[in-house]
Amino acid sequence: MARTAAAAAPEVVARRAGTIVGVSETTELPSSTPGSATGATVTAEPADGSDQAHTEGSTDASGASDASDEKSAPPAITTLLLVRHAVTHQTGPMLSGRTPGIDLSETGRAQADAVGQRLAALPVTVVYASPIERTVQTAQAIARHHDLEVRPLPGVLEADYGEWTGGKLVDLAKTDLWKTVQLAPSRASFPGGESLAGMQARMVAALEQVAAEHPGKLIVVVSHADPIKAAIAHFTGVHLDLFQRIVVSPASVTALALSAHGAALVKCNDTGDLAELVPPGAAATGDEADASAGGADGADGAASGREARDG
Repeated sequence: MARTAAAAAPEVVARRAGTIVGVSETTELPSSTPGSATGATVTAEPADGSDQAHTEGSTDASGASDASDEKSAPPAITTLLLVRHAVTHQTGPMLSGRTPGIDLSETGRAQADAVGQRLAALPVTVVYASPIERTVQTAQAIARHHDLEVRPLPGVLEADYGEWTGGKLVDLAKTDLWKTVQLAPSRASFPGGESLAGMQARMVAALEQVAAEHPGKLIVVVSHADPIKAAIAHFTGVHLDLFQRIVVSPASVTALALSAHGAALVKCNDTGDLAELVPPGAAATGDEADASAGGADGADGAASGREARDG
C-alpha cells in the first residue's frame, strides 16, 4: 500500500522499487581500505616534520567524536498519490478536455466512493484537484474521510486540446495529428490548445511544488489520464514519446515516492481489483464478477479498469 511506502525506510523503498533514494550519503571508505584499520582516513605528513599522523574521525582528550563521524539523516520521503477522476457519461466516446459542467455519472460516483474508502486508512495530509467538476467531485470523496478541504491545483488540469475539445474519438482517430499523438507525442501540439510537452512540463512543475511544500508527507492529487501518464514518464525516466504505453484507468491510484535522491514508482494504475484483466465480452467468474465498483460497460461511461479516454 502507498502508506507502507511513505513509512518505510528509504533503503526499503530502494530495494522494492529500484530507486536511488536509499543510497547512503556518506563517502567514507570501508574499514578494509589499505592504510586504515578502523575506517579512518589518514592525512598527509605534517609540514613541520613531526611524525605524529592525524586521523580524521579520532576522538579528542574528552572522548568527543569528530564531526566527520556523524552521518546525515536519511532523506525524507514524500509520497504522491496521483488519482485519476472517476467516469462521467462522456468517458469513452468523447474528448471532454476542459469542458465545464460535466459531472460524475452514477457509476463514477460509486467509483469515487470506492477509492475514497481505499485511501481512508492512509495518513493523507492534503488533497489537491484539477479545478474542474469531475476531478473535484472525485477528490471530495477522498477528502471527507480525512476532514480535509479540496485545494485547487491548476497545474494538473487536463491538457488543453483546443479545437479537439468535445470531439468524438472515432473522428479524431482519422486525423494525421492523431497519429502524431500516438507515435511521437513530444511533437504533438493541438490547434488552438497546448502541446503535450508543455502539458508534461507544467504537470511536473505543479507536483514538484506541492512535494516541496509538504516534505515527508502523503499527498493526494486528483488529475486526468494524460497528465498522470506524463508525470509517470517523467519520474521514471521514460521519454514522452513512449508515454502512450502507460495505462491510467478511471479512479486508479498511482503512488510515487520522492526524495532529494530520486523517485520511485511504488504503484501504478492500482484500481483495487483485477476486473480490468477480464477480456472484453467475457464474463467474469467468482469474486471478480462484482469486485469492481464501476460495474459493466454501458451508457454510464466505461468499465472502471480500462483506460477510457475523455480528457
